[in-house]
Amino acid sequence: MATRHQVRETIVGLLYAQDMGNEDIAKHLDIIFEEKKIRNKQRDFALSLYEGVKENLEKIDAKIDMFLKDWTLLEIGSIERAILRLAAYELMFTDLDRAVIINEAIELSKELGSETSPKFINGVLDSVKKALA
Repeated sequence: MATRHQVRETIVGLLYAQDMGNEDIAKHLDIIFEEKKIRNKQRDFALSLYEGVKENLEKIDAKIDMFLKDWTLLEIGSIERAILRLAAYELMFTDLDRAVIINEAIELSKELGSETSPKFINGVLDSVKKALA
């Protein structure tokens, strides 16, 4: 059974793939979730995250864009963009603990992003969190 961290890592991968032009990735969710052993409640959680980001992408992007000082959303790395989108969705549209959401995003950026990603992700998400308070 996958952990929530593994679920988020998978969703970041799906968002990244879609962002890189794989528009048909959603057709393969069942196969991907089964390969990653994302089942039952974790599968429901994964679907809610993926579909939630897709359905609210304009709102999410607009909120993130407010806090990118010298960049636009399309100028930052694709992995960082996927992590920010997932975490911003969770901050904006779920009741999950905000500290946990930000910490998970930072951990994902350490695993998947560049050396400077964790600090960047933390700064943007902290600003998003404060704007929502």
